[in-house]
Amino acid sequence: MARVKLKFPTKDLLFTTKIPVRITDLNYGNHLGIDQLIAIVHESRAQWLRHHHYSELDIGGCGLIMADLMVAYKSEGRYGDVLNIDIFADELSLVSFDLLYRIQAEFQGESRLLAEAKTGMVCYDYQAGKACSMPPSIKDLLLGGKYYKEE
Repeated sequence: MARVKLKFPTKDLLFTTKIPVRITDLNYGNHLGIDQLIAIVHESRAQWLRHHHYSELDIGGCGLIMADLMVAYKSEGRYGDVLNIDIFADELSLVSFDLLYRIQAEFQGESRLLAEAKTGMVCYDYQAGKACSMPPSIKDLLLGGKYYKEE
């Protein structure tokens, strides 16, 4: 079976945050479910945007819509793990960009790679119902690699 592989940029980490695995995040296999991992990816992106006073509905003149999503599991997430999520930007175009997420699980002083993910984000005018040009403020943020680490 061919596996999906992500190539992370070597430049400019945009944001990092920590999100704990809750008991409600576990599936019937007693590990972090894919649906909950996707929700955690979404939450980390929302935290990054909020830190810069944006939301997915307003990023400086337009909104964002997700065009694609890829997740590659590397190990199981368990209750009690604290997920350290690093976000990087890549593949900027006139109307879109990719966000890459490196998700490490930390538990009792040990760290392991849990998953890697990518979301393809498109700048979107919700009123017109179509893609729009990327606002300069977001382009600057993505290219500038203004790093922030949540404490």
